[in-house]
Amino acid sequence: MKKLINSPETVLADALAGFAAAHPELTVDAEQRVISRPARPGVTKVAVVSGGGSGHEPLHGGFVGPGMLDAACPGEVFTSPVPDQVLAAAQAVHSGAGVLLVVKNYTGDVLNFRLAAELAEEEGIETRTVLVDDDVAVEDSTYTAGRRGTGATVVVEKAVGALAERGAKLAEVAALGERVNAASRSFAIALTAATVPAAGRPGFDLPEDEIEVGVGIHGEPGRRRERLRPARELAAEVVETVLADHHLTAGDQVIALVNGLGGTPLLELYLVYGEVAARLAERGITIARNLVGNYVTSLDMAGFSLTLTKADPELLDLWDAPVATPALRWS
Repeated sequence: MKKLINSPETVLADALAGFAAAHPELTVDAEQRVISRPARPGVTKVAVVSGGGSGHEPLHGGFVGPGMLDAACPGEVFTSPVPDQVLAAAQAVHSGAGVLLVVKNYTGDVLNFRLAAELAEEEGIETRTVLVDDDVAVEDSTYTAGRRGTGATVVVEKAVGALAERGAKLAEVAALGERVNAASRSFAIALTAATVPAAGRPGFDLPEDEIEVGVGIHGEPGRRRERLRPARELAAEVVETVLADHHLTAGDQVIALVNGLGGTPLLELYLVYGEVAARLAERGITIARNLVGNYVTSLDMAGFSLTLTKADPELLDLWDAPVATPALRWS
């Protein structure tokens, strides 16, 4: 294993120290392991909080900032944050309008965020939860009951963050998050496995000439293994798989995310995006907005995922709203 670490035991702490040094505009509580926007006296808005296991960077800490998340709580690598950690994040950013929790559908995350919500309610902090479950690869997986939450998390967090910034009420922000999740589908292909620092070896064996079709972001098995094929064929299969579940039709607009899983260069991701765009154009589906890059990763796993979110004027307006975070920024 070759990795830029000091020791497997201190990876998260050391990474948070580096994140704090790189982004002094944010507050990093190293003890509670919470990344948050600084307190803004006199400002009352719905606070948006998310989190999950580390190893998926820039998700979630990279999306903390104006127009997106108010706080994120990173767990250990591929491990859910504990309830007290989630509660600390909610406490840090609650300004009186309630807290929306955006949770990827993994059993540990769901349970711990639920416990944290109960603790917050006991303290008088109103909470709502949006569960992201966009991955169409499998109905249940190693870590989930129901579909996994993957790339659509970025779209949900961007949309609800923008609406919260405009002063919407908690119920309205939660309803939007549920709507964006329902309008999103994702699917991923892995070329190599990820190596968790504490394990020191790839999470699963994958021969050099084979790929995992429908893989999860922790290396969970997908639908099948098969021989590596040209990118054009892989992109076409991913598009057709997503569309088979999404029921998009000619004339629809989408937000398209071609997401790297951590070990694939942008050269290849743009190549895949070109193939995806061509395939969607053949079906009469317009890409209204796009993202190409590493947004929901799996450490050093090579491969990509595609997320398609059906767009409407309200969602596009919220997508275009200013955002200023370490990993997503426009005005």
